[in-house]
Amino acid sequence: MSAASAETELVPIIDGLQAFIESEIVPIEEANRDVLEGAHGPWGADGSYSEPVRALLRETRSRSAKAGYYTMLAPLSVGGGGLGSTAAFLVWERIYGACGPGRLLPYHVVGRWTSGPSHLLEYLTPALYDSVAADLLAGEITTCFAMSEPDAGSDAWAIATSATPAGDGRWRVTGTKQWISNSPHADAALVFAVTDAEMRARRRGGISCFYIPMAAPGVSVDSVIRVYGEQGGNEAIVSFVDVEVGLDQLVGTLHQGFKIAMSGVSNGRIFNAGRCVGLARWALARAVSYAQERTTFGNPLMDYQGVSFPLSDSATQIYAARCLALDVARKLDSGERARMELAMAKMYCSEACYRTYDRAMQVHGAMGLTNEMKLYHGWHQARTQRVADGSAEIMRRVIVNELRRGEMPF
Repeated sequence: MSAASAETELVPIIDGLQAFIESEIVPIEEANRDVLEGAHGPWGADGSYSEPVRALLRETRSRSAKAGYYTMLAPLSVGGGGLGSTAAFLVWERIYGACGPGRLLPYHVVGRWTSGPSHLLEYLTPALYDSVAADLLAGEITTCFAMSEPDAGSDAWAIATSATPAGDGRWRVTGTKQWISNSPHADAALVFAVTDAEMRARRRGGISCFYIPMAAPGVSVDSVIRVYGEQGGNEAIVSFVDVEVGLDQLVGTLHQGFKIAMSGVSNGRIFNAGRCVGLARWALARAVSYAQERTTFGNPLMDYQGVSFPLSDSATQIYAARCLALDVARKLDSGERARMELAMAKMYCSEACYRTYDRAMQVHGAMGLTNEMKLYHGWHQARTQRVADGSAEIMRRVIVNELRRGEMPF
């Protein structure tokens, strides 16, 4: 089957997803506008999502799971829809392109690798899978991906969290994680820890992954990280102090957890590409509409090259970003490594999105700065994506390293 025909077959599925959001999720948003967008936003006193908002998120996940959308990107082997990277890009492009920034519930209609059902379920032990998979697939519980640390961001091999043998195949995990998305309200964490310091020092393994309930003794959410002046946030600092884990909580193979981590990050980069292209399309459409309606000195803004040429640049860059990301997704679906191309896509899509929001806000003038237009919400997301799941600088480093190896797959 050609790539074009495969993507054509995805159109009714993605159309159905958008229709589901409009018929099932938008009414929930409208009925709970005060909870989602009140004076304190969706945040509670501690900076995490308030209990009413958490309930709305559970309802969103549950409804979507019953409709078959929440698990659509998880592998068939774990009970998901089995759709690949191309579908993932197109799904996230549609969600963010149709719904735009400044909303919460639509973003949780499809499970993400950082918090919901994904390929990571394939690495669970049979006992653990039987214990948690059904609830994860149903959206009843969520997880978080606990890898980043205060001194280990871009250099993931530098993590200091350790797991020491406790006898009878058990381990004790101790360390601090930072910037952990979904951790303030997750039910469990996938925690990456050093299990063999010598292997880790040689960067040939020595890092393992453990599934740890957030309610386990020794686990604490130290503080929610607030950014952009918000009253709350979805990331937090999490501590693990002598947290005891059993054999059934090991995720994947002992000492080989770094491979699992990188598979998750790769999945995240496709998500970021789709998110950024969708958000950029949303912003460009609104900027073009405003520039055609708004007049100054007797003419529409669109008549002035100082306004229209930057918009043409954004249109070109969004198109290039979309083509690049789709090409990468197709390669991943066909089993290619595509390491360089994935880094290019993540870097280029996030930077094109950021530039588009800056231009769209400039076109709108002072209105572009208002809460009403929601452009600043998109700008926040675009700025964040230039760092999340590998900064633009790290992506360029990946590209350079591949060039040094003689790679030039274009």
